[in-house]
Amino acid sequence: MFVPRQYRTPKILYGLFALEFPLTVAVLALYGIAAPDLYRTKLWQDGADNGFNSNPSEIIYSYANHQPVSKTPLVWSSFITNYNVVIAVLSMFLMLVKGIMFITRVFPPLLSVLVHTALTALFAFSVHAQVSKDLNDPKHPQNGPPWYIIKSCSRSFNPANVGYCQQAKATFALTIIMLALFAINTMLAIYNTIPSKSQKLARSASSGSDEESNIKDSPDSDASNGQQFEMHNLPRTPRTPGTTGGIKSPMTPRTQAFNTLGGNDTPSREVT
Repeated sequence: MFVPRQYRTPKILYGLFALEFPLTVAVLALYGIAAPDLYRTKLWQDGADNGFNSNPSEIIYSYANHQPVSKTPLVWSSFITNYNVVIAVLSMFLMLVKGIMFITRVFPPLLSVLVHTALTALFAFSVHAQVSKDLNDPKHPQNGPPWYIIKSCSRSFNPANVGYCQQAKATFALTIIMLALFAINTMLAIYNTIPSKSQKLARSASSGSDEESNIKDSPDSDASNGQQFEMHNLPRTPRTPGTTGGIKSPMTPRTQAFNTLGGNDTPSREVT
């Protein structure tokens, strides 16, 4: 199966790389500022004061009274905060590496599919966690995204949390944008792994020329057989007179003439 190693849409990819850089820097900054717990618990408590979700103090109350402790909702957990920092750092690293590889033409579309599929999955889970439910308090269930996403920040119970609410909104919005960006990169990479008609023709022409060169260089080719045939049909070099049947003293016409002039009509003896 032929998988192209070149991109058919390099200009679009350069544009996506140029867009990815500032977005990755912004996401890394926002995720880093939010860690480890700049506003997560404050917004959780603010929502509880407004009756939008459960109260974080209920967990402490359960511990103090040796009662069953409810699991911290994913949207308010420290796990998702640390997770976001990790994927932001990973995204920055991969962006630098794949940018260099793309410029040096060692980042084929198939590798791009694998990398961007993984990044899409990572950011998809982050979006899922940020909009997950909070059902710890049956009296105040949160059946959808947290209040700071679906409500105005002016609804904050504590005015000091308005800025944190806006920062959390911006973080969620950038997460959505990064997810869309990596999804587009994945689809574009898949598109580039499918060879076009011109690429197929070029591949076929290249394969044909390689086969012809291999046939010409083969010892079993017609040209080689023709040369061998010509070598076999060349006339043999005649043997030196007097050497047929073994190495003997040569008997040439000149030798016979000298013997006749010298009065010796008898041919010279053979040398054994």
